[in-house]
Amino acid sequence: MAARSGVGRAALLVSALTALSTVLGLVRDAVIAAVYGAGAQLDAWFVALGLSSILLGVLGTSLNRAVTPQVAREADGEGPGMPCAGHPGWWTASVVGTVSIGVVGVLLGLAAGPVSVVLAPGLAASDDGTLVLLVRVVLLATVLIAATDLLAGLAHGHGIFRWAALQGVPFNVAMISAAGLLGPRLGIVALAWGFVVGSLLRLALQLWPAVRLRWRLAARLDLRGPAWREISAMVPALMVGQAVVNVNTLVDRAVASTVEEGAVTAIFLGWRLVNLPQVLVVAALMAPLYPAMGAASGDPRALRRLVHRGTAVTLTVLTPVVVVLAVVPERVVSLAFGRGGFDDAAVAATATALVWLLPALLAVGWRQVVVSASYAVGDTRGPVAISILAMVVNVVGDLRWPPCWACPGSSCPRRSPCCSPPSSRAGCWPVATACSPPRSRADSCPGRRWEPWPRGRSAP
Repeated sequence: MAARSGVGRAALLVSALTALSTVLGLVRDAVIAAVYGAGAQLDAWFVALGLSSILLGVLGTSLNRAVTPQVAREADGEGPGMPCAGHPGWWTASVVGTVSIGVVGVLLGLAAGPVSVVLAPGLAASDDGTLVLLVRVVLLATVLIAATDLLAGLAHGHGIFRWAALQGVPFNVAMISAAGLLGPRLGIVALAWGFVVGSLLRLALQLWPAVRLRWRLAARLDLRGPAWREISAMVPALMVGQAVVNVNTLVDRAVASTVEEGAVTAIFLGWRLVNLPQVLVVAALMAPLYPAMGAASGDPRALRRLVHRGTAVTLTVLTPVVVVLAVVPERVVSLAFGRGGFDDAAVAATATALVWLLPALLAVGWRQVVVSASYAVGDTRGPVAISILAMVVNVVGDLRWPPCWACPGSSCPRRSPCCSPPSSRAGCWPVATACSPPRSRADSCPGRRWEPWPRGRSAP
């Protein structure tokens, strides 16, 4: 009964531990922004990081979401105090996942040059090899992260959440050390190697409960077993859902890279601040709630009760957060990142991205709970349909909005102050500009009203 008992207590524990990791994550981002500023180097780093996230999302996250409910049901049937009997589906998923991600990572690393052109055409045109190097080094860590996430899913299935919630602590300490100590000497490459070391530390932390509690870990490949057949039946739809979601990130950063230096950074850091309450509330809540949903998949009333509790907590906590961030966006951005090389222009651009991204927060929180319930009962059609709709809205906004804001009768030139990279999350709201507004009336588009600045700030 491990997965279904004490969801509230587990959520509070995960929230507290996640808060510690998240605070260190903010310190990490602040140190990185102060050391490198908003420019081409940091844009290249976030683009390389995005490729790793896409690979892990499509393969790693899909497998993990398919495995966790099964592990929870198996652990739920073991009873308290009984030793772990092993999880054949998890064993096979671990082998398939790590090997697949490793092979794809090697292939992407070999083709890093052409891949970088697709990821960020604006940066690749003037790249001196930094973007290609960052892509290759970051891809080294994808296998480590995939194994870490699968181990965390195994722990969640057994009702153990603290180690997964703490994994961000050693990772962020490694990244902060790399940026602060090695960044001034090695440049942006220091972040990539810090990422690899931090990923190794995360994996070591997730191995500890498995060793201490003597869970049966085995590298077995049973592709014909009933456990793997159940998992593999869910994986294709999950991969489609994750793929279309990650297309949003790919298009966002590709379009932003053609605008001006720092645009990718502004969108990334703006979304980081918007996503912060989602991590503290929704992600912390879903850690115990998702395996509980999997264990309750055969009891519709219990599952419905869990969904209602999850959505109520999510919307109640996130609504006031959205209001506060909408009222004082620049103060929040300045407090988080406004120091060192992250100047006033970078603060203003990031604050603008923050304002446009805010409405997505409530929708993402609600969607996370509802989609997780669908996965728990084996329904993949609904989540895939939502993901496809989100992708269409996002891509159309990315590709069509900048020309609409350009001067009438003209195309949208690269680095034009009239052009801005739209974006969205969960198909909820288009994100307008992450670049600077026109500096004077003569620079602006005639006949257009330009109001990209956050509330309370006038154009310089």
